Amino acid sequence: MIDTIFHVVLVLAMPPLLLGVIGKTKAAFAGRVGAPFLQPYYDMGRLMQKGIVLSDSTTWIFRAGPVVTLAATLFAALLVPLGKHPAPVSFEGDMILFAYLFALGRFFTTTAALDTASSFEGMGAAREVSFSCLAEPTLFFALITLTRLSGTMSLTPMLQHVTLPVWMATGASLILLLAGLFVVLLAENCRIPFDDPNTHLELTMIHEVMVLDHSGPYFCCVLYGAALKLYLLGALFVNIALPFASGNAYVDWVVFAAGMLLLAVAIGVVESVMARLRLIRVPQLLVAALILTAFSLVLVVR
Repeated sequence: MIDTIFHVVLVLAMPPLLLGVIGKTKAAFAGRVGAPFLQPYYDMGRLMQKGIVLSDSTTWIFRAGPVVTLAATLFAALLVPLGKHPAPVSFEGDMILFAYLFALGRFFTTTAALDTASSFEGMGAAREVSFSCLAEPTLFFALITLTRLSGTMSLTPMLQHVTLPVWMATGASLILLLAGLFVVLLAENCRIPFDDPNTHLELTMIHEVMVLDHSGPYFCCVLYGAALKLYLLGALFVNIALPFASGNAYVDWVVFAAGMLLLAVAIGVVESVMARLRLIRVPQLLVAALILTAFSLVLVVR
C-alpha cells in the first residue's frame, strides 16, 4: 500500500520538475540564469485559470485530444515500476499495452491537430507520425530484448530482473539497448535534435505546432501529458541503468528520484551539445537507434 501511494505521488508531482531541471541545465550551458526549477508548475497553474478559445472549424475530436492523451498516459503510468518497487498494475503482456497507450495518445494528438484544418498543424502531425514509424520499432526491440533476458512480458518482473549480475553477464547488450532507448526518449518527447519545444520556427516544430490552437486547461493537459510521457520513458531508462537495490524501501525511492533528476540533467546537456544538428540527420539518428536495439537483441539471442 505504501509503495502504491509513493508511486502515485511521484507520478503526479515529479514530471514537471524534470522540465524545470532540463531548462535550468540548458540555461547554464548558455551562460544564463534561466527560469526557476518550478517554472513548469507556475505555467500550468496559470493555464488552469485561463479561458478556452475554440475555433469554429473544430469538432469534439479537438476537445477530446488532450483529455484522451492525458488519460492514456496516466494509465500507462500505473504499468511502469519506479525503481525496485512493483507497479500498481501488472500482468503478463502489459508491456504491449504500455506501448500502445502511447500510440493511442499520439493518434488523438495528431487527429486533433488535423481537426483544426490548419496546414501548419497538419505538417507537424505528419512529422510526428513519420518519426514514430522508426521510434516505435526501436522501443519494441528494447522491450523484446528485456523479455528475452527475463523470460516474461510484464514490465515489473522484466525491469526488476535487471540486476548487477545480469549487467555483468550481458553488459554489451544492455549498453546498446540504453543507447537506442535514450534516442527514443528524445524523439518520443520531441526534444532536441528532433524538435525544439521553445522555438516557433516552422522548420523545427513538431509537437508544439500540433498544439498551437489549444489554450487554457486544454493546453495544461497537453503540457502535463508531455511531461508525464518524458517521466515514464525516463523511468524505463533509469530502471535499466541503475540496477541497485539497497533493501531499504525509502532509500530505493530516493535513489530512483535522484536517478530521474540526473537523467534530466543528461537530457539538458545533450540538447545543448546537439542543438546545431541538421534536421535532415534526424531520420538517420532514429535508424541508428533501431539498429542498436536490434543488435542488442542479437547479442542476447546468440
